[in-house]
Amino acid sequence: MDLFALAIYGLIAFPKVLRYVKVAVVDFFEKLRQGINPVPTILAETFRSISSCRRKGEGRFIGCAQLLNVWILSHFWKVERTPFHMFSKTFAPLKVYLEKDWLEDVIEQHWVSVFHNLRTEEITWRAPWIRPSILLYKCGSKDWVPLLGLWGGVGYAPLMVQRQFASRQFIPATGGLAQSEFAFTGEGYKKRVRDIAKSWKEIHLMELALYADTNTQDYDIWRQRRVNSQQISPTDYTFWNPFSKEISSELEIARHEFEREKAKLLRDINSFQEENY
Repeated sequence: MDLFALAIYGLIAFPKVLRYVKVAVVDFFEKLRQGINPVPTILAETFRSISSCRRKGEGRFIGCAQLLNVWILSHFWKVERTPFHMFSKTFAPLKVYLEKDWLEDVIEQHWVSVFHNLRTEEITWRAPWIRPSILLYKCGSKDWVPLLGLWGGVGYAPLMVQRQFASRQFIPATGGLAQSEFAFTGEGYKKRVRDIAKSWKEIHLMELALYADTNTQDYDIWRQRRVNSQQISPTDYTFWNPFSKEISSELEIARHEFEREKAKLLRDINSFQEENY
């Protein structure tokens, strides 16, 4: 079981080299057995990989593509109906997505088309199962949260995405965020690691207030300037939304579960008959 779990982390969560498990992943896995939280490390490598691909305009995503896909499907292509089971304390979003039929043969051009044509009204900023809570928004003297991955560090500014926590979005403080990323190589990186570890001993929390999906007026201006500063290559891809199907209703979910159980029972009966008759 431990080897299987290690393979999951090495080949799916941190696929640095295809079909190989890096030594850093093995060391990380040993720390997991000591009870550390894997989320900051997974976030760090996810952000670093996406940032690298964005800077180069190409590249392979070195992270858990399945988790990223779940996040995308949870926040884009808003549906009017939200199944009530999402508000249950026992609701597990990952389990639900694992039970779904995942789309196949979605090529790069389709993804480019989807993201280029995505409209504001199609975005669900707060996933239905996220409730207002306490937000860790900075560490030490920084205006953001520094994260350490397996092969480098990067900064994450939760204040930039307050809408995901059902809070009003304002212009976030991001001083030094653009220079926060670094790799665990070269001169001086060990000092940066020590500084980050020290900053985590002084965390700053903020209690979130529940608002409607709103922004401050100055934030809209700030965001538009930020968008205009990004260079996006034009494409001629035709718009196609591969994820336009609505979430199944409670009755549909129950029917699918019944059909699965029925099929399993028939297989068991046939197997029993073959063995005994």
